[in-house]
Amino acid sequence: MTSELTSPTDVTLHWRPEAGAAGQVVEYANAADGEYVVLEFAPPARNSFKHPDLIPETQFYYRVRPFSGPSSATVDVTLPPGDETPEIEGPDWTAPRKDGKGTHPVASPEAAAVNLKAEVKHANGILFTWEDQASDEDGYLIEVKPAGAADYRVAVQLDPDTTSYGVITLPDEKTATYRVRAFRFGAASNLTHQTTGKA
Repeated sequence: MTSELTSPTDVTLHWRPEAGAAGQVVEYANAADGEYVVLEFAPPARNSFKHPDLIPETQFYYRVRPFSGPSSATVDVTLPPGDETPEIEGPDWTAPRKDGKGTHPVASPEAAAVNLKAEVKHANGILFTWEDQASDEDGYLIEVKPAGAADYRVAVQLDPDTTSYGVITLPDEKTATYRVRAFRFGAASNLTHQTTGKA
């Protein structure tokens, strides 16, 4: 992976995607051994990322990690009209439930989640439930492809053994296709480092 300052406060990254990966996660920290923050789950063919409008005169360290794992069957969801998100009354249906007991390694197709269901809760809320089949996942991803979009994108990253999560959707997700993916991260790329200039 390489990086360049394309302006005093903009960094552009370039990398070679790993063949066969489900995508790459782009991460940064402000110290080489610091806590890395996810910038994007990039689709499989993506090979660059722009990190704009950064804090001036600050160090930024970057790495890319491939992720892989089988995805579930898809579900199509069309939400009713409206842009309100009602207050949740009673138990929080959006909270993740972690009761999975999968037995298949993520490297096998049998690790794909099964029985994915989508329950529309309101004009902007969907409760997803599925059965965990994976035994060694780093977590689950809920992936969404809005109507007309070319690629899936990651909507949510969840912990291992998760079997339920409620998503509050974005405006372009009124009609969309969803799937969940049990995933594992691959080895991190080399670190690349930039220090931003004056604003």
